[in-house]
Amino acid sequence: MIINLEMVGKIAALAHLELTDKEKQQLLKDLNNILSYVKQLEEVDVSDVSETSHALDIPIRFREDMIEESLRTEDALKNAPEKKNGYFKVPRVI
Repeated sequence: MIINLEMVGKIAALAHLELTDKEKQQLLKDLNNILSYVKQLEEVDVSDVSETSHALDIPIRFREDMIEESLRTEDALKNAPEKKNGYFKVPRVI
């Protein structure tokens, strides 16, 4: 697949980007370089490579779930800039 300037314009519009002609040309070049690299990766034979879930061969160490004492409300609120009725007071978002 080769990207053209029209596609770059559509991608920019979808991303709500306002690009100059120079930026569009650079993006066109960059995207085509990326696609060319991906095409090279698709040609690599990986049929003899086993699947991995982690790059390092290290054992997973599980621990027992233990019930422990949690942080007291007073300690959690100790450094809060504002608090009210035992909760953090923050500015209204909506």
